[in-house]
Amino acid sequence: MLSPFGKFCRKLRIEFEEILLDMAKKLEVTPSFLSAVEVGKKNIPEGWDKILIKEYSLNAEQAEELRQAIKNSVRQLKFDLQDKNETDRELLLAFARKLNVMDTKEKESILSILNKKEQSKMEGKDG
Repeated sequence: MLSPFGKFCRKLRIEFEEILLDMAKKLEVTPSFLSAVEVGKKNIPEGWDKILIKEYSLNAEQAEELRQAIKNSVRQLKFDLQDKNETDRELLLAFARKLNVMDTKEKESILSILNKKEQSKMEGKDG
């Protein structure tokens, strides 16, 4: 079954009358790797959004749709804790442990805090 990213890519190939091989060449990967990414067996490599936006001349709306599809297709996150300080490590590990036991309201509250910080940063404010 295709991931949201896979569905986006398939629509793009149909629109441009391409096959999987054509898109794989643009992404500089094998067709089998691209297929594994599209069905969610492999994570989407960083930077693919930029390549696809450029190669297919996606407009702002299409680029945002692609980014959402990528977000909605993430199945696994990896964090390198090697260079993190003790507080950062504790925060990441605590969140990972508690994620499955938090209720929706708690998750929404944390997400709201993080989104406010991100919005402030984008607006050039200190948060």
